[in-house]
Amino acid sequence: MTTSAARAPVIEWLLDSSEPAIRRLVRRDLLGEAADDENVLSGRIVRGLLAGQQADGGFGGHAYNKWVGAHWRLISLVELGIPAGEPRAIAAVDTVLAWLTGTSHRRNVPVIEGLARRCGSQEGNALAAASRLGMAGSDPRVALLAESLIGWQWPDGGWNCDRKPGAHRSSFNETLGPIWGLHEYAQATGDADARAAARRAAELLLEHRVFRTLATGQPMHDEWLVMHWPPFWHYEVLNAMVVLSRLGLAGDPRAADAIDVILERRQPNGRWRASSRWWKPPPMTARGGEAVNWRIDDSNARMVTLRALTVLRAAGRDATK
Repeated sequence: MTTSAARAPVIEWLLDSSEPAIRRLVRRDLLGEAADDENVLSGRIVRGLLAGQQADGGFGGHAYNKWVGAHWRLISLVELGIPAGEPRAIAAVDTVLAWLTGTSHRRNVPVIEGLARRCGSQEGNALAAASRLGMAGSDPRVALLAESLIGWQWPDGGWNCDRKPGAHRSSFNETLGPIWGLHEYAQATGDADARAAARRAAELLLEHRVFRTLATGQPMHDEWLVMHWPPFWHYEVLNAMVVLSRLGLAGDPRAADAIDVILERRQPNGRWRASSRWWKPPPMTARGGEAVNWRIDDSNARMVTLRALTVLRAAGRDATK
């Protein structure tokens, strides 16, 4: 148990969040305290993400509707630690699984030059959400997502939906979600093939030291060095390190440069700043295309800070002392 007197100011700031889910994650992941989840559903953000749910479990429109469809709400809800088995979340997952395992979606996976061209982030993120919510062993559609991702994996370890015949290297944007999803599925079921596929994909990231080109060692994209919340399907250093830390790889020497990037972006007050949104806000709306406004109460900055500190702790670089 960490006493209040011993807590760093950044921890006190995180615990001052009005969102119970964030406070719970801080206690569990940074302070190592027992933290029940009974109040998670009462938070403004969690309530907002569940608001407007319709009788079919969806939220109107397509499940993948950016950024308000069931798919995107679920990713945020799971990252906030919504309890497994929560009925509204399960109903939302059902709509996502119906889309991803339906005939019309699955027939749109061409194989070109021997490579399945599939945006694996969709199946990967959905697989992670379903597994976290306790559906991995009970719904055969969840197993189908895992089996499909393993079957679509490219020789270099990742996934890509680029249909150009010459495309032969995986997309990091499309690979991070499957790593997370296959890992969560393996954790829930013990599936050795899923675990091996996730580890092989993680090797692709580590081979590139998380964000560098093999040819020059320079960052592949400058935007990968910027931190956002929510990250959605976009690849970036912090989100990659969160996933790698879940596989126990935060301390891998090849991830050291990524850890340095995270530390370099820490502000003097010990916090991290969330950058601009990944989308252009529609006109005449205060929600910027999301189901909730993450900027209230600095929730996006708190989530970025929480994730950065969690990664650093996993890497043995505790930045709260």
